[in-house]
Amino acid sequence: MSFKKIKDQKLIERLKQGDEDALKLIYNLYWEQLFIYAFSFLKKREISEDVIQEIFIKIWEKRDVLVIKTTLKGYLYTCVMHKVYDLFRKDKNAFSEEVMQNFDIKIQTSTPESKLIYKELEAQIDAVVNTLPEKCKKVFKLSRENQLSHKEISKQLNISTKSVEAYITKALKIIRPSLINISYFVIFCSFLKELSV
Repeated sequence: MSFKKIKDQKLIERLKQGDEDALKLIYNLYWEQLFIYAFSFLKKREISEDVIQEIFIKIWEKRDVLVIKTTLKGYLYTCVMHKVYDLFRKDKNAFSEEVMQNFDIKIQTSTPESKLIYKELEAQIDAVVNTLPEKCKKVFKLSRENQLSHKEISKQLNISTKSVEAYITKALKIIRPSLINISYFVIFCSFLKELSV
């Protein structure tokens, strides 16, 4: 077992015993990294600060039932990701289009934990896409996976560009609500079975 893992376990044990100094130490060690991570998604300082504050409050409140199966750092990063998803799920309109568009890229290039989350989210999207009507699915895949323009899809499938737009709109209408209703996209189950922060 690594020194880091032993150190994490000792901090968590102290935390469970109600040691406020352990919480302060964890806070001082990770606050800045977690803030930067949250801010990289949210682009709003105040909201990012609130996210980190809420995480530490919840950890303190639930310290006696806290179960962490990953590293402490990995757990905290996953908590941040959970909160960010929660904010996006509750109020997409509060965030700029640019933030939403770059969200998937940031997930792919963040931590190992967020890369796993991205892979699971991708698998969930694929499952929903596979339920689409055949033509709708084909158009959506040509657009998103093959990166073809509406004009190129129109030419390849011998349909109008208006039809292409209609199929993509239909696909997105089916996909978006499905993802929102997947209990925080289901992807947090592996990390947060024991505690939802």
